[in-house]
Amino acid sequence: MQPRVTSVGLLIKPNPADSFEYPHHIDRASLDALPSRPGIYIFRDDKDRPLYIGKSINIRTRVLSHLRTPEEARMLQQSSYIEFRRTAGDIGALLLESRLIKELQPLHNKKLRRTREMCTLRLGPSIKSIPEIVYARDHDFARTADLYGLFATRRAAQDKLREIVEMQMLCPALTGLETAVHGRACFARQISRCLGACIGAEPMQEHYRRLKVALNDMRILVWPYEGAMGIVEECDGWKQTHVVDHWSYLGSIDHAPGTPPVKRAAKRAFDVDTYKILVKPMLRGELRIEAVDI
Repeated sequence: MQPRVTSVGLLIKPNPADSFEYPHHIDRASLDALPSRPGIYIFRDDKDRPLYIGKSINIRTRVLSHLRTPEEARMLQQSSYIEFRRTAGDIGALLLESRLIKELQPLHNKKLRRTREMCTLRLGPSIKSIPEIVYARDHDFARTADLYGLFATRRAAQDKLREIVEMQMLCPALTGLETAVHGRACFARQISRCLGACIGAEPMQEHYRRLKVALNDMRILVWPYEGAMGIVEECDGWKQTHVVDHWSYLGSIDHAPGTPPVKRAAKRAFDVDTYKILVKPMLRGELRIEAVDI
């Protein structure tokens, strides 16, 4: 559609939506069925394989935006129909999206597709403690205190620690970034970038305090309950309770007759994506949390 000029000289630009056509190879019925409500959606190919999983507080609007995005042409060309699953809110959509991406391994969700082996920094209670890098396979992040930061690689953890040490003028030797030699100043002290805890110019207790304060913004919150809790969301009179235990999403209760109960898991592993979804709104008091019996 070309721009046109009205009789009074106003230029009217075409609205892309006016000339939009649904891709003919994508099942129209599956598009027409999309609700304007929260949930997840799955682009599938003609063999029912999942291509892409996304979430939105308005499934219909979000899916239609995909259809108008040239950068996603390859995914759209492979798509045959769109499946959706409703949730009662955004938290439920985020949790379900994260779980399904790990379970179904869709081709175009590269960022969240793998279950990540995370590491973190641990700082002991002694003023002589040196930050060490520990892994989720060896430590339960949901139950272990004094853990700081979530990192995909050991190098990322070391780089973050180095950044903190440099910014706060901490001692590289006393934080494990440089080999300590008794009685000798670290290199940073020699160029006036360390306050001198390595040679006694700064008390060890004060150095430890400053290190802990610097790390505190990255502290991993220990699961604050004895067991599983439910995060409640409601939409159009429909209530869902998302069951989470030690930062592991176990499933959602739909509070409808015939809904199967959430199964008790033998082992609940700390899930980094569940943690990132929930920790900030939990600390801000934005979540409706209730006890559950599973």
